[in-house]
Amino acid sequence: MTTRSSLLRFWLLSLGALIGVSVTFSLGRWQLSRAAQKEGRQAAVEQAERHRPIDARALLAAAQATDLMNRPIVLRGRWLPEHTVYLDNRQMNEKVGFFVVTPLALDAGRAVVLVQRGWAQRNFLDRTALPAIETPPGVVQIEGRIAPPPSKLFAFRGADQGAIRQNLDISRFRAETGLPLLDVTVLQTGAASEGLQRDWPPVATGVETNYSYAIQWFSICGLIAALYVWFQVFRRFVAPRRPSA
Repeated sequence: MTTRSSLLRFWLLSLGALIGVSVTFSLGRWQLSRAAQKEGRQAAVEQAERHRPIDARALLAAAQATDLMNRPIVLRGRWLPEHTVYLDNRQMNEKVGFFVVTPLALDAGRAVVLVQRGWAQRNFLDRTALPAIETPPGVVQIEGRIAPPPSKLFAFRGADQGAIRQNLDISRFRAETGLPLLDVTVLQTGAASEGLQRDWPPVATGVETNYSYAIQWFSICGLIAALYVWFQVFRRFVAPRRPSA
């Protein structure tokens, strides 16, 4: 009876070890595949940034503006300062302030594109005060790259209204303003000007996190295998055969 119980315990532990090794090894490989996908996307971003700048006509002629993501672009148009939005709690150079977003009515066509113009310091003594920035009248020319809308932060109800907002959703802003907004934004580049800084940080891929998780899963996989070999193989089959001292 003891032999049958011991044998059953051995096979149950073997099955559990096999499942544990399979699951942890699969999770490690999944993390590596996620890292490879992110590196591929990053390579595509860097390749797009090396293209020659396009203009508004090329942007409007694209079947989907999102297909031109990260491409350099030069635009001419007129600012619509009455619709400027100040996105709160945004960081640049480890300082907290606003990302300033202003619609630009393009000369080529009747479309309007949201431009992430730069970062401005906020007044922490008066949280309702807007930073002093300049918005030139008339036709302006800007350089930048096509970008997705600003990343969204957690916001309470009502925080996405008014000049100072937490987030900006293009579809909702289109309905709110009635402007023919494109589905992409433009991240304005160049030297600091008009009271705005443009030291945009590079897009973080997060591959380091995936590689870290992969190492952890493979380590757990190796630990399970090593413990199984030691306790269920070596001590069960190898050690008893050794002659005693």
